[in-house]
Amino acid sequence: MRLEKCWFCSSTIYPGHGIQFVRNDAKIFRFCRSKCHKNFKMKRNPRKVKWTKAYRRLHGKDMTQDSTFEFERRWNRPERYDRNVTEMTLKAIKKIDKIRVDREVRHHKMRMKGKKAFEQQAAIKELENSIDLVKAPVALQQAKIKVEVSRSQPEGERMEE
Repeated sequence: MRLEKCWFCSSTIYPGHGIQFVRNDAKIFRFCRSKCHKNFKMKRNPRKVKWTKAYRRLHGKDMTQDSTFEFERRWNRPERYDRNVTEMTLKAIKKIDKIRVDREVRHHKMRMKGKKAFEQQAAIKELENSIDLVKAPVALQQAKIKVEVSRSQPEGERMEE
């Protein structure tokens, strides 16, 4: 069973699915669904359409270079089966899948690293700008104090290690 890749979005096409387009110069284009085929006919660039693999790789959303992708690129050639080779191959496939998952998790953590601090700063700024929604404006005027939002640990109060 040969699994093909969609020319437009790079998703897997299983046998009996998808659309095949043959150009006048005998170049074959395979598409997983009509959405990809229509975008191809409209001459859209897959690197500029946000839901494609090409866009995600180009803009750093997905991993681009990883040695585990090499196994996916190999053709499914018929070979003579040897029990030992088959057993070793199945063990290797499991290890490769585990390595790929670990690398994807690590990649995702690196992408989301600064997001939490950014969200916290945005929340602090929003609270400072709209403190009158939280605290009554009359109470703020009477006390005549500037409300400062406390951060996790000010630099002066940190313990020295």
